[in-house]
Amino acid sequence: MQFDQLSLKDNGFTGFRSVASLEINRIPQHQGIFVLVAPKNFEPRYLNRSTAGVFKKKNPSLKSEQLAAEWVAGAEVLYIGKASPGSQGNRGLRRQIQEFVDFGNGKPPGHWDGRLIWQLKGAGKLLVAWKEMPPEELNPTLASYHSSFREQYGKLPFANLVHAR
Repeated sequence: MQFDQLSLKDNGFTGFRSVASLEINRIPQHQGIFVLVAPKNFEPRYLNRSTAGVFKKKNPSLKSEQLAAEWVAGAEVLYIGKASPGSQGNRGLRRQIQEFVDFGNGKPPGHWDGRLIWQLKGAGKLLVAWKEMPPEELNPTLASYHSSFREQYGKLPFANLVHAR
């Protein structure tokens, strides 16, 4: 799989709304994979302090050198995440993406996956896209996407610090 907007669309991803203009009720409630994509001509500039919420009393901010080391030159996809049904079966893309955006707005998260997104200047311009899929396909698909991305770019997307299994 290629990791650009056209290939993502061909692969079933929809949405492609900026974080700043996201209408949460238009996101499906079912499970799936979601991505954050840099718009055309996006240049990474880092904030000194992350806008993300504190997780277990840990500051989510990294030094600019650490952020620069994670940046993947030439990649449009900055993060690949999943939205599973959860233990109660009441989770999905809408809730996961809402919590992800709330995390970027300073609310405390349940986890801090993707936290590097919230130290990018202009994170509100990033595009969110999603693809619905059955719960049993989530983990293998996410792992496959991570592996394919790593094969193409030599590392995981910018804000993915752990390879999915």
